[in-house]
Amino acid sequence: MYERIITTVGYIKLRTNDFKPEVGIVLGSGLGGLANGIDVEYTIPYSDIPNFPVSTVKGHQGQLLFGTIAGRKVIAMQGRFHYYEGYPMSEVAFPIRMMMQLGIQFLILSNAAGGLNPNFHVGDIMIINDHIHAMPNPLIGPHDDRFGERFPDMSEPYDKRLIKLADEIALEKGIWVQHGVYCSTSGPTYETPAECRYFRIIGADTIGMSTTPEVIVARQGHLPVFGLSIVSDMANIYGLDHTVSITHEEVIAAVNAVEPKLITLITELIRRSKEIKF
Repeated sequence: MYERIITTVGYIKLRTNDFKPEVGIVLGSGLGGLANGIDVEYTIPYSDIPNFPVSTVKGHQGQLLFGTIAGRKVIAMQGRFHYYEGYPMSEVAFPIRMMMQLGIQFLILSNAAGGLNPNFHVGDIMIINDHIHAMPNPLIGPHDDRFGERFPDMSEPYDKRLIKLADEIALEKGIWVQHGVYCSTSGPTYETPAECRYFRIIGADTIGMSTTPEVIVARQGHLPVFGLSIVSDMANIYGLDHTVSITHEEVIAAVNAVEPKLITLITELIRRSKEIKF
């Protein structure tokens, strides 16, 4: 795995004139429009990159963007990879390890998620402060010390300094944010009412099919992480009397509606994160 990553990094450096990103960003379902806030210098389709998976999900454009946001160099994934696409967990996490090898200082992750907390509403932005990883762990298998510890500490999966900074920005800009626990399942089916009730009982506020494998790999390498969920629908926790059907198209439409706020929040977070010593 390590040798494959080094090969991929070498190719990317060659294609981007040794571009050195400071911040890594993963844009989830329907969030690819955030790329409009990037002053793009280089674009590489996933299909061109050696050893790189290819996104197969609608709403994921499948390319790496290299450029600047608020004067800081960023690398952004327009589309991520999921366990339900048939990729092994090691492949789902591959791009995060690649970005770490390129030298990013911290990672921003976003996703569209179902709301489990009854106090949430469609269109809410939730800053993730913890998670429940309900699928296979990406660190299962042979261990390589070059990626970090065999048994990484996960007591602070999401960086408290970045959360505090995001809260300050949201208050200043008048952006309403929630805080909570994100749960990831394998998908690709949406959850049954009983499953939704179960995950709510054990502490989840939103639920989706991504993100946590990326966080686990990042934290193994001591990379600070900031995560956001966009509540794209309210998951069906009520059962047959209040059945709620969900489509992928509706998820993307709900996320698109909140993109301007998300762009403002992420742009300012990147700008002001210079104040934090990672």
